[in-house]
Amino acid sequence: MLSSPDLSFSQNLPLVVFNQLGELLQQMAQSVESSVLVLTESVLARVLITEEWQSQRFILVVSEQFSALLRGALTQEEQEAEENPHSPFPTPNSQLSTSLTFNSEAIADFINNLKGLFASDSETYQNLDYYSQILRPNDATLQSRFTLLLLEYLLPQKHQAVTESFNTSQSENACQAIEIALQKQISQERLLNQVTTQIRKSLDLPVIMATAIAQVREFLKLDRLVIYKFERSGVNTQNSTANGQSPTPSLISDWQKYGGCIVYEVRATDEISSVLHSQETTCFTRHSLCWEKYRQGFTLVVEDVEKTYALEECLLNFLRANRVRAKLAAPIMFEEKLWGLLIAHQCDIPRQWTDNERNLLSSIAEQLAIAIHQSELMRSLTQEKQTLEQRVLERTMALRDALLAAEAASRLRNEFLATISHELLTPLTYVIGMSSTLLRWPIGELSQRQRDYLQTIHDSGEHLLEMINDILDLSQIEAGKTVLNINEFSLAKIAESAISALIDKANNQQVTLKLDLLIDPRRDIFSADAERIEQILWNLLTNAIKFTPEGGSVTLRIWVEDNTAVFQVEDTGIGISEEQLPLMFEKFQQLDTPYRRRYEGTGLGLALTKQLVELHRGRIEVESTVGIGSIFTVWIPPQSAKVLSADS
Repeated sequence: MLSSPDLSFSQNLPLVVFNQLGELLQQMAQSVESSVLVLTESVLARVLITEEWQSQRFILVVSEQFSALLRGALTQEEQEAEENPHSPFPTPNSQLSTSLTFNSEAIADFINNLKGLFASDSETYQNLDYYSQILRPNDATLQSRFTLLLLEYLLPQKHQAVTESFNTSQSENACQAIEIALQKQISQERLLNQVTTQIRKSLDLPVIMATAIAQVREFLKLDRLVIYKFERSGVNTQNSTANGQSPTPSLISDWQKYGGCIVYEVRATDEISSVLHSQETTCFTRHSLCWEKYRQGFTLVVEDVEKTYALEECLLNFLRANRVRAKLAAPIMFEEKLWGLLIAHQCDIPRQWTDNERNLLSSIAEQLAIAIHQSELMRSLTQEKQTLEQRVLERTMALRDALLAAEAASRLRNEFLATISHELLTPLTYVIGMSSTLLRWPIGELSQRQRDYLQTIHDSGEHLLEMINDILDLSQIEAGKTVLNINEFSLAKIAESAISALIDKANNQQVTLKLDLLIDPRRDIFSADAERIEQILWNLLTNAIKFTPEGGSVTLRIWVEDNTAVFQVEDTGIGISEEQLPLMFEKFQQLDTPYRRRYEGTGLGLALTKQLVELHRGRIEVESTVGIGSIFTVWIPPQSAKVLSADS
């Protein structure tokens, strides 16, 4: 219904009629002599908007001579019928609740509301603010001219003719449209499967991206398809184009300064300019609201850059210079971060992008994100592998150097001990021999005090000789120079010999020394190094006697078990705590802490015993309880007739 005095109206109109009214307003804008602004809802494509704005369509004309605002939104009935009530693509026969006004105050209010959607420092905001201040009542001549044209468009017969024409065309082409849509859907699914399969089969990211964008460009019949990568996206790629070109160094510098650059491109023909060589230094802003929409998964749809960027002269000129008339941009998200954009370009004419095209580009962008993630994982694994290999190599070299140093130190130590021990043996032999000779002198020639001194010298020499011999034996074994002299001997006799040699020592300490032979006479003969076996028994027995208090007992048991000779020394001595057992066979270890002042020793006896047992490829074990006693058990397997050494 028309209303006076501004001739505004409000009524429900089909979308096709709404569009015709919009065309009429744009024709009027061209006839205005002063500066004129023409805006549509396309200007909102790059900003975050509410649902109220998402459902609106509008055409705004502002100048000093003529201004008008045409607004439309789906009716409530249409919203309930639509699967997506806020879809920006209603069907041509959709009914819009339409309003048209020429009132400058109403138009100013609309511009102020529209202005609030943009950043205050943006070019769009500043332009809207400027045009809101130049609003004036419409020129009467221009207003009358538009009124006449408006009445023609609103004639019932014209409206009816348009509707009937549309219904007839819709009926005739319904089947054909469905068939075409199905074919496109099948082709689209096939293309998506090809890209997915390629990503699964290959880890070469540059090849995947170059191939994928070439296939998508061909399928959508695009003039240009590019991949835009943001700065510090965290994934390294090789810049490339369908024609083998690379971005110039100046473009790389601009990318680092202003946010990003094109890393892949494919064009329909060589006549289309390459955006890899374009340089934009002022229009793109790193903190644009559009980037935030991309981070939320938004797909940018620009059917005509002349409408969408009408208020952004800098950006519009940049797009014109690079021959971009329409574009479709889908975000590439990597690990919940905006890695880049997959952007389709139509170079010379506007293009109405379909839902299927938007969905395809978004799906391809998702697959490219998978390929990027896959490539990044492989790059990380390769880097970690190289780092690990380098660390292993460095560690191996360090261990080898440490081993060589340890071997050298051990060799020097053993040589030193052997040399010193041999040098000590000669004077020590004189000390022991001469003291023995003097002790045999008859009483009278030496006083008792002198004899006591000589006895101390002799006993100390004997003890020192025993220690030196232990050191020599241990160093020889560790140096791998000890040779076993294998022969056959009687286990019973060697046991009896050990008991006889130590019976006086045990009696002096008031310790009972016993022998328990559990040997079948037919298995008494054994093959091993008899001298070393006797040394093993001597060390175990003297150790047991030394740590057994007066009134205690030490027992030597011997038996044969599966051709293996078993020697066991059991005492009722002071025992060993469980914490000290692991140190039992270490060199220079004395575990008798509470009794350290009572017992002599260097801590080499048991260490040497263990080495001699292992030299026979045997084993030694100990069981002990503090205050009750200990049991040492040695297993010696029969030795072959050949001579054995420590390193054999």
